[in-house]
Amino acid sequence: MNIDSVLVSPDIVLAPLAGYTDSPMRRIARAMGAGLVWTEMVSAEGLVRDSSKSLDLLRFEPEERPIAAQLFGARPEAFRGAAKIVAGLAPDIIDINAGCPAKKVVKSGSGAALMRTPELLAEIVEATVEGAGGIPVTVKLRSGWGDERSAVETALAAVRGGARAVAVHPRSRTQGFKGAADWSVIAEVKRAVGTPVLGSGDVVRPEDAVRMRDETGADAVMIGRAAVGNPWLLRRAARALSGEKPGREPDLGERLEIAIRHYRLMLEWKADGRGVFEMRKHLVAYLKGFPGVADLRKRIVLVEDGDAVLSMLGEALERVTCVDGGL
Repeated sequence: MNIDSVLVSPDIVLAPLAGYTDSPMRRIARAMGAGLVWTEMVSAEGLVRDSSKSLDLLRFEPEERPIAAQLFGARPEAFRGAAKIVAGLAPDIIDINAGCPAKKVVKSGSGAALMRTPELLAEIVEATVEGAGGIPVTVKLRSGWGDERSAVETALAAVRGGARAVAVHPRSRTQGFKGAADWSVIAEVKRAVGTPVLGSGDVVRPEDAVRMRDETGADAVMIGRAAVGNPWLLRRAARALSGEKPGREPDLGERLEIAIRHYRLMLEWKADGRGVFEMRKHLVAYLKGFPGVADLRKRIVLVEDGDAVLSMLGEALERVTCVDGGL
């Protein structure tokens, strides 16, 4: 898939996840074969107000390319100014979040609230394009605000404003992340717009990615929550889409090896001590579902010293290697 001059290959991408898709996770995802990664969503208002915290969320390393920087907000002028700032960092894509269902986001008219005001979204896209300096602009949206399906209307408004691709998560704002994703919404958007369409929602196995592409015509498949603690899914789904056998699920030893690598990246990236705490949710996900790991999971979420946690993980990996796959 191409978004303007940005080649996305393979056509499996890591979805933006607030609190998760920081640089360490993105680097792991790219190493596992993701064709495109997203930053966490960043406030356009925060950027134009010179928020160092907002700018920090947009930092990335060269090996993360291609990368999309995602913005949220509700004022076209804020997006124009924020896009100029983001353009200075030179990401490959600037994305507009029109799908976040969180109350603290939608109450300001941002995120999924933009699906109620498609003309405003078109103005926001246009302003972002003006500020982006040639970097392609995309939009991520949902099926609608409530029970109505407004994804097609919203996607067309985004394209009118200059969006070069649209990502669709086919749950409504009121659904949040509950219930089943209605993939037919992705197909409707794909038929309606002339830009690439990325499909998202309920892709938890390699065969789900193939089925989504075949049923909806999506140009790329986006994987989010299912990749947390299981970045191998990105590689296995990419293989399935290319007609290859996806390969087996990773065993505990393989998960521990990547968890250790992820942890080291996190400690380097967030050297102020935050990495220890922010890595806990990732470690719990890496170890989920394996027998005999309950005690290890309990211990690693209580220890505040990163080196000590790495030692525990290393010892666990050694035991797994010695006893043929188990703790």
